[in-house]
Amino acid sequence: MSVTTSDIDAARDRIDGRLRRTPVFRTSVDTATGPIEVVFKQEYLQVGGCFKARGSLNAVLHARAQGRLDQDGGVLVASGGNAAIGAAWAARIAGVPATVVVPVTAPEVKVQSLRALGATVHQVGDRYQDAADAALELAGRSGALLLHAYDQPDIVAGAGTIGPELAGDVDGPLTTVVCVGGGGLLGGLAAALRPGDHLVGVEPVGASCLRQALDAGGPVTVDLDSVAADSLGATRVGDICWATIAGRNVTSVVVSDADIVDARRMLWTDFRILVEHGTATAVAAVLTGQVHAEPGTTLCVVLCGANTRLDVNG
Repeated sequence: MSVTTSDIDAARDRIDGRLRRTPVFRTSVDTATGPIEVVFKQEYLQVGGCFKARGSLNAVLHARAQGRLDQDGGVLVASGGNAAIGAAWAARIAGVPATVVVPVTAPEVKVQSLRALGATVHQVGDRYQDAADAALELAGRSGALLLHAYDQPDIVAGAGTIGPELAGDVDGPLTTVVCVGGGGLLGGLAAALRPGDHLVGVEPVGASCLRQALDAGGPVTVDLDSVAADSLGATRVGDICWATIAGRNVTSVVVSDADIVDARRMLWTDFRILVEHGTATAVAAVLTGQVHAEPGTTLCVVLCGANTRLDVNG
């Protein structure tokens, strides 16, 4: 199943006025091949400090309209952290309870944010998949609306609403660069592509489920070993992302952990922007010279999340 432009239009209508329209920031950065112009989409300023609230709210409001949202059961999600924060915000906006299942390895800053939002937090296992298995079992008992962190049509379509916002703020075709975990954001932006647009998905070498899927000809399970695995921690690219990017102007780039750390430090040193390692992954591809604006396009990087500690040295 793939996501379409119509799905994104419907998502925009549902969430319009309930979340922030995040700004863009035009600047230049020094790269391995010289200074280049770039537009940063400051999605880390979204409620919850991450893009995830878009998809969660779209899914919750769609479920309510279809009579699938139980007021007492509320919302349930498994996540390494950010999708859970997005779901908790969506539940708060919709006025229903939120229950989240996160791995015991989830960053404490994200767990604290969840509890501050009033979510019930269960910590299970060392990996996202452990949490997802536990959430599936819990959903069967509680009657809660089960949200997926990245592989659900409404989740992907909600993430894709970033695309029309960028198109409205930046003239002409775009080369848009995003980090990839399970592919919800990549899939949504792929569905929003217009003629002349290009999309680049960037992953750490040690958490590269998209690259390994492309090499294998389909989604495969991968091992994780990266500084960015707390947010880009999916072990398999989502089926919806995989179906949606097929035949579109989407390319894949991988970067090292050292490049990610350098990119994160640059954002803080030069712009006082503090993001997660996962978010800095997209910037690393630009700074290392692997990604540039395709001819006739503007280079845009989505800075998608900032749920992190105030520490730019590692």
